[in-house]
Amino acid sequence: MLEPLRHKMFRRLAVGRIASNLANSVAPIALAFAVLDLTHSVVALGLVVGARSIANVALLLMGGVLADRLPRSVILQGASLAAAVSQAATAAAVLMHFASVPLLVVLSVVNGAVSAVSLPAASALTPQTVPKPLWRQANAVVRMGINTAMIAGASLGGMVAALAGPGWALAGTAVVFLAASVFYARVDAPEIDEDAPTRPWADIRSGWREFTARTWVWTVVASLMVINAAMTGGLYVLGPSIADNTIGRLAWGFVLGAQTVGSLVGGFVASRWQPRRALALGTALIGIQAVPLLMLAHAPAVVPLLVVMFIGGMAIEQFGIAWDMSLQENVPQDRLARVYSYDAVGSFIAIPVGEMVAGPLAKTFGVAATLTGAAALVLVAVAAAVCSPSVRSLVRQPEVQQPVQRSGA
Repeated sequence: MLEPLRHKMFRRLAVGRIASNLANSVAPIALAFAVLDLTHSVVALGLVVGARSIANVALLLMGGVLADRLPRSVILQGASLAAAVSQAATAAAVLMHFASVPLLVVLSVVNGAVSAVSLPAASALTPQTVPKPLWRQANAVVRMGINTAMIAGASLGGMVAALAGPGWALAGTAVVFLAASVFYARVDAPEIDEDAPTRPWADIRSGWREFTARTWVWTVVASLMVINAAMTGGLYVLGPSIADNTIGRLAWGFVLGAQTVGSLVGGFVASRWQPRRALALGTALIGIQAVPLLMLAHAPAVVPLLVVMFIGGMAIEQFGIAWDMSLQENVPQDRLARVYSYDAVGSFIAIPVGEMVAGPLAKTFGVAATLTGAAALVLVAVAAAVCSPSVRSLVRQPEVQQPVQRSGA
């Protein structure tokens, strides 16, 4: 399972991605509590986090084009530096008491933009750093490292926000993003197609054709669009407010951390075994995400939430590794980043809606009814994807048929 770590380019990429995700797991928790301290309003919180998501979605397609035409490691280095600057500015605003909702919205837009540029590059770079027979193990190792960082990040975000204040947690993320940029700078991955002309709109259209050519791709992405909107609105907008009134901020950090502990265990399992129809199974398991929403709505107790979030994390990871392998095995490398970008756009485009409407819906219908409705949406979306013949029939490529001498970069 650890064989990919013998490749130095992969090691550097893995450390960079782990550092970036550590910072990204601390930042939303710290920002959420900073906004709540400033405004005491879940509506304001939805606006701030929604602004980041809108900027992210708006620039993802261009990020995919750049990642298919320019050295992906250079893109990641620049994006990490920009994220460090934006997080430092946010921390300064909170610590020096000149933060306001409009200012936090602007800084969230900047952070969402740099994330949009980096996401397709990071997802598509892994196959360039290891031989093809190691892709599954490499995906698993990266995701396990990322989930370990998210465990620490979720817990640290809640603890530092509770003990030292959200501003100091945001300052820490700036330092971690800066460290990530150093590791990305040492990943020597070339352009996928150095001679191809960069024609942004033509490249975007080409990526769309590649994305729509496979029914299982857009079917799963459409399902994730609904699921992600429901989960983010429930967990990251209504969740902190519920935590403030019930289990407390520190416990909420551990609850979110439990999900990533489950993802870590799930990644270990998926790295050693995946069924022939891994995508169908992984998609079905996402339905478990409805359970924590229902528990938040009707029984927000620490221990039950820890258990269901842990199980949900395991389920997410079975899907995540199956999804990465399905794309990497079936999409040409010179178009992979663009397909990842359409995947991200489709998966994330409804997130701002979920973030921004969660508060108003909770005020109109009540928190419990809103979370119950979100859980129902998750189950319906999962059922629709699993019922698609294209998802059920997709099988992973046997590893014995993979060329053992092919090099990634």
